[in-house]
Amino acid sequence: MKNIEVKFVGVDGAEARTGISRWSWRRMAYSGRIASSKVGKRLLLPLSEVDRICAEGYRPALADQKGA
Repeated sequence: MKNIEVKFVGVDGAEARTGISRWSWRRMAYSGRIASSKVGKRLLLPLSEVDRICAEGYRPALADQKGA
């Protein structure tokens, strides 16, 4: 049996992966902030877009927390 690589996820899957609500994902898709694909009634998001949104919000820890 071949392994199938998942490249898209529904808004419910994106919500489960990130904690960002499905309505926020829909808003970002329909406003053009992220790429998306509509298949029938389903809105699919490329995993690369989900990862990109998470990376944009990433804030690295301070290397040296002086005074803390």
